[in-house]
Amino acid sequence: MKIREITEGCGITGTSGSMDTEIKAITADSRKVTPGTMFIAVKGFASDGHDYIAPAIGNGASAIVYEDARALAAIGGQRDNISFIRVSSSRHALAVIASNFYGRPSEKLTLVGITGTNGKTTTVTLLYHLFRSLGYECGLLSTIANYVGTRCSEAVNTTSDPITINSLLAEMADIGCSYCFMEVSSIGVEQERVAGLKFKAGIFSNLTHDHLDYHKTFAEYLRCKKLFFDTLPDDAVAVTNIDDRNGMVMVQNTRAKVVTYSCRTMADHTCKIMEESFDGMQLSVDGKECWTNLIGQHNAYNILAIYSTAVSLGADPQEVLVGISKLRSARGRLETLRGPRDISVVIDYAHTPDALENVLKTLREIAPERQLVCLFGCGGDRDRTKRPEMAAVAQKMADRIIVTSDNSRTERTEDIMNDIKAGMDMKGRARSLFIADRKEAIRTAVMTAQDGATILLAGKGHETYQILGKEKHHFDEREIVEEIFGEIMTEEGKTEL
Repeated sequence: MKIREITEGCGITGTSGSMDTEIKAITADSRKVTPGTMFIAVKGFASDGHDYIAPAIGNGASAIVYEDARALAAIGGQRDNISFIRVSSSRHALAVIASNFYGRPSEKLTLVGITGTNGKTTTVTLLYHLFRSLGYECGLLSTIANYVGTRCSEAVNTTSDPITINSLLAEMADIGCSYCFMEVSSIGVEQERVAGLKFKAGIFSNLTHDHLDYHKTFAEYLRCKKLFFDTLPDDAVAVTNIDDRNGMVMVQNTRAKVVTYSCRTMADHTCKIMEESFDGMQLSVDGKECWTNLIGQHNAYNILAIYSTAVSLGADPQEVLVGISKLRSARGRLETLRGPRDISVVIDYAHTPDALENVLKTLREIAPERQLVCLFGCGGDRDRTKRPEMAAVAQKMADRIIVTSDNSRTERTEDIMNDIKAGMDMKGRARSLFIADRKEAIRTAVMTAQDGATILLAGKGHETYQILGKEKHHFDEREIVEEIFGEIMTEEGKTEL
């Protein structure tokens, strides 16, 4: 593909060299440059791609896309047979170039994006499985994994970089996928990772405290979420939760058709929980009864978002309800392990104050007579302000609290736990244990729990690793819990003998 075709619509402010050079690959990583590659110099947060223009040229780059003209001074006379394209924003240009290079694949699919603080992974995963059950080939881009049809690959970020996104979308289009469902994070929007994509639907779940380490203020966090809806085309649909105070704010400037959903008031689509247990919920969706294997009020919202989106995209309402009844939750979302002594261990990704409160409230409502134990930590090198807030939630909702490590990264676990402890009063601290080693904390939670207790392991969810320092270690809570359950059963067998 020629440079002029690849760079169409990317905001060019100046060029030198031929625009008819054939380009074989694109990258924003100078280490991946080979002859025939276009290198896009993007200003990042840890480093500036403009500093790597010279290495990219040394590796054989045929074209350089850049934003800062001062960066060219460092390369001296290394300009023979190289095309230079200056753009107003190299970050925006990267997204547009990626879309162009892969043949604008988002236009060949029904691309559905969801943004919000909580519920994104569950919603896109369930939409993927729902539409597959309706007979469509689908793709999925999520925090947990990316799927091209049924082929799975590991996901690195909630919203991947533009080159990865468009290459996956192109693969989906090539194998005949009709739909792709993807998570759209506020950081992904702000960094323009989804620029150049054509969405047919956008979903807003909720907005609570998160990512303030990056956005600094809640207003900026909201602005980035809202920007996703502001840029939806007029032939798209914007599905929004009006029970969230920012539900209508999100869509106030959108050109898309607005569809509302609510579990509390009048809306285009409504839902009410009729019955609930650890095995699932009986719902009334738009006046029609529906069973789901998921539990919790927050999952009632997720189910309603799924239903509202599917119907808005033309699916038959009754077929959607039948499909919903067969769905199972995403891995690490209210995942329950039943053990000896009638203990239930629930693994959930809840890592924000609101998500933690939703899960604890659900578990309390389902089994009010059971002891409720809450084990959680907070990620290091991330938003510190939510740590005491999560402690206050745990203190309010749980009978017993165990504070431990999450992904501590380069922070000391003890310092993180002290930040958490600051959110508790003396009574809260009196019924809390502080155990830095998460495996030992889980063992303590299970071994000391009352018979019939419900134990929530919050924060890790689907993750099968723990990041301590700069190293990633294998850490699967399911394996640990099963191991502890086995020890209890072995001990009980010895006692009986």
